[in-house]
Amino acid sequence: MSSIKPTIKSEFFPLVILAAGFAASAYFYENFPEVVPTHWNFAGQADGWSGKASAAFAIPTLNSVIYLMFFALPYLDPKKDRYEQFAKVYHIFKSIILFLLLAIYFAVGLSGLGYNVPIGTITPILIGIMFVVMGNYMGKLKPNWFMGIRTPWTLSSEKIWNKTHRFGGKIFILSGLLMIMQPFLHLSLKLPVFIISICLMLFGTVGYSFILYLKSK
Repeated sequence: MSSIKPTIKSEFFPLVILAAGFAASAYFYENFPEVVPTHWNFAGQADGWSGKASAAFAIPTLNSVIYLMFFALPYLDPKKDRYEQFAKVYHIFKSIILFLLLAIYFAVGLSGLGYNVPIGTITPILIGIMFVVMGNYMGKLKPNWFMGIRTPWTLSSEKIWNKTHRFGGKIFILSGLLMIMQPFLHLSLKLPVFIISICLMLFGTVGYSFILYLKSK
């Protein structure tokens, strides 16, 4: 059995998010035009569209799948006994991911209804805030097979895992702040800053765990 037991306190906010998404989906479906903008470029211009059904129901459905995934993972993980040590962080990560998708869903939905919503500004700011919050809690994650910076070197050594996640938390915060700044930069800088943010998180954390592994040898 998993050491993370769902409680009213831990599941209330996620379930409210799911309910809000499906309640909004019925309204959006009734009021959307047949084709709805669902993707924007770095200039904030719509460059991708979906049918009204997809636009109305895709993200609430995705959120439900993610919620069930978070519910199931502690039961599936061979290291399930470690989850009790970071249960609070696990629930925080679950809630912020679901909330991020819901917030983006509402922004896209209002845009589909004809409101002038600055999607190109809202989306990177929300993603940046998510990374900052995750970064603040990253160092509290304990070794497991599904969440965190999982490389061959972090999974082989708890010491490397802990050091990598403390360092990775700082990288996530820095990358999140860059994401938050991105909408206010000149258009020519938006894509490079986005790429730098992603590369920092990817290569900074993975590379750091490998360096720690070499030092341990």
